[in-house]
Amino acid sequence: MSWVVDKPVVVPFDFSEHSEVALKRALSLVCQSEQLHVLHVLPFLIPTEPGVVWATVDDAHRIQHALENLREAVEKLNVGPVELEVRLGDPGQIACDRAEELGAELIVLGSHGRTGLTRMLLGSVAERVVRLAHCQVLVVKMPVA
Repeated sequence: MSWVVDKPVVVPFDFSEHSEVALKRALSLVCQSEQLHVLHVLPFLIPTEPGVVWATVDDAHRIQHALENLREAVEKLNVGPVELEVRLGDPGQIACDRAEELGAELIVLGSHGRTGLTRMLLGSVAERVVRLAHCQVLVVKMPVA
């Protein structure tokens, strides 16, 4: 596919091999790596979780820890300088919201290819992004070995 994007590109990243492949694909579509906005989304804490009850876990520390891990994971991929961000909420909704905030031209995300009961229970972030996004969405599947 010959396509070069000159606006921001949002790349949801969940630390899986699927998101690594999507990030590399996104890099191949942009003029500069700085256009890439790599986004990790953490779920909200449940008030009954032990860490919340005992006040040993809070959102600020979770975000900081996730950002450090995100930085390490992206550096290992040698994609160059990119924008990194961690937010709280529903991954599909947050990815679409962030793309709209940035005026992004594209969202690139990996597909886990879940089917059956797993897909029904976990849902599909890719499907949600495709439905909610205001811009183009590229869903990247893993290369067949």
